[in-house]
Amino acid sequence: MSNLTTRSTIPIDSTLILAVLALIGIGILFIYSSGVNSTGVLISNEYLRQLLWAFLALGVLLVFSYFNYNLLRDFSLWIYLACLLLLALTLVFGKVVNGARAWLGIFGLGGQPSEFAKIATILYLARFLESRRNKIGDWKVFLQAFLLVAVPMALIIRQPDTGTTLVFIPVFLLMLFMAGGKVRHLFFVALTGVFSIVMALIPYVETIIYHETDGIGSLLTNWTTMGIVSSFMVVILCIAWYGWIRFKKSVFYWIVFFVSILILALALSSGLRLVLKEYQIMRFIVFLDPSIDPRDSGWNLIQSITAIGSGGFSGKGWLAGTQSHLRFLPMQSTDFIFSVVGEEWGFLGGTVIFGLFLTILLRMLFIMQKIRDRYGVIVLAGFLGVLFTHVFVNIGMTVGIMPVTGIPLYFLSYGGSSLLAGCIMMGISMNVHHRRFMF
Repeated sequence: MSNLTTRSTIPIDSTLILAVLALIGIGILFIYSSGVNSTGVLISNEYLRQLLWAFLALGVLLVFSYFNYNLLRDFSLWIYLACLLLLALTLVFGKVVNGARAWLGIFGLGGQPSEFAKIATILYLARFLESRRNKIGDWKVFLQAFLLVAVPMALIIRQPDTGTTLVFIPVFLLMLFMAGGKVRHLFFVALTGVFSIVMALIPYVETIIYHETDGIGSLLTNWTTMGIVSSFMVVILCIAWYGWIRFKKSVFYWIVFFVSILILALALSSGLRLVLKEYQIMRFIVFLDPSIDPRDSGWNLIQSITAIGSGGFSGKGWLAGTQSHLRFLPMQSTDFIFSVVGEEWGFLGGTVIFGLFLTILLRMLFIMQKIRDRYGVIVLAGFLGVLFTHVFVNIGMTVGIMPVTGIPLYFLSYGGSSLLAGCIMMGISMNVHHRRFMF
């Protein structure tokens, strides 16, 4: 009786839906503005396509908010495998857009499978973690869980799409944490990721920024030296592993822990240097020093900071932006849509955007605290990780505190894939909240 009387009969969460509608509406306004040139003439119909995508995405949101989300749990493996297949097909038949083979379509219709692969991975990873809740602290379970994330990451980095690939890391860490994973396992992944990226970029930073050819970077790219160093570390690892098995001393465990991180980081950094394109490397370089290449790789960052800075406190007014209308801003309707908002609505407009995203994030945290289903909690943790990472990285790159990675700002950026993916996540979140008393 309590289930019937306590549970809401309407699956729509008013707080979430109003915040999403506001963001989508603002996005369409500024996609329209980004299509206006310096003479006030509209030269793009992207806003009309985004409007159509918005109606479709909101319909999808309603669908996912109504049916029992346990069906997604039951079919999560097949959804996950289907998305892996689409990612593989994208590498072969995909269309190259902005340097990445990330778009798969037929007869002019299609999208980015990587956006939906994030959702599919979250759904199946949550099922995996929930089914092994009593063994979540085991290294074997941890490695199996990471493998589920590593496979789509490997396919996406081959496109190459570095930004989307990196989103999987915080998502995995947050889901593992909410599932009850050990903190040292989380640190293992985080430190390995950070060291891998740093080691991969050090040679380029030394040669391009500091014009050094015989520093640490030269050692990292010397296969003979790295072979000797790796062999030495493997020997240390084996000795420490034996010491841990034989004597059960914690010092041996931590030697194994940190040496394993270094060995993995060396291997992954070498792999990254093989797959990263020149323009991706330069994005990190100009993040450290935009003046290195102000007319090419540093152009996006410089123009974005200029646009946002020129907006001041209250902005120049809607349709009154100069950087965007003079076409100085790159990808102004997609990755740099926040720059248009900052120029035309200023600090106040940026605060509104922050407030709406903060409302969504806090509401999702509130839902996670209220629901009883462990699977639902882990799924929402994954969605929370995706949304937070996209907001932090996208807005961060427009203001110069993050490298340009090319990921969209959910609900605002032009594009059907990200809008659909965002609304699917919101629909499932509402669904979980609606059925919170069923468990």
